[in-house]
Amino acid sequence: MARRTGYKPEYADQVEKLCKLGLTDKELGEFFEVTEQTINNWKKKHPEFFESIKKGKTLADANVVESLYRRACGYSHEAVKIMQYEGSPVVEPFTEHYPPDTTACLAWLHNRQRDKWQRNPDPAGGDADLPPTKIVFEVQDARTRKGGEDGA
Repeated sequence: MARRTGYKPEYADQVEKLCKLGLTDKELGEFFEVTEQTINNWKKKHPEFFESIKKGKTLADANVVESLYRRACGYSHEAVKIMQYEGSPVVEPFTEHYPPDTTACLAWLHNRQRDKWQRNPDPAGGDADLPPTKIVFEVQDARTRKGGEDGA
C-alpha cells in the first residue's frame, strides 16, 4: 500500500463524512493510508480538518444518543403492510409500537447518573477503609461422606 505523506484540503470534507459513519482516528488513518499519529498531526496543523472531525463525530454521537433515548423510552412510528388480495397488492397503514427497553434504560442511566446507577455498587457505601470480607468454602465429596443417605 502506498503511503500518502501530504495533507490535501479536500480531506476536510472527506473526514467529516467518514466520522459521521463512526470511524475512529485509527480507521481514518487506514482510510488515508497514514498512521494515527499523522491524523493527530493533521489535526494540529490544519484547523479545518480538526473541525470537520469534531463536527462529524458530534453528529454521529448525537444520532446514537437519540436512538438510545427513543429505545429506552419506547416509541411508535407509522408503517405500512403490503399484502396481496385476489391477485392485487393491498397497502395497509398502521402504527408500529416499540415498548421501552430496560437494557437501553440501564445503559442511559449508568452513563448519565453514574453515582446512582453504577453496575457494581460498593456494598460498604463507598467506605474504602473497610477490610475485605473473607469467605471460606469447604467442599466435600458426597460419595465419601459418612452418614449419608446410602448408609455408608
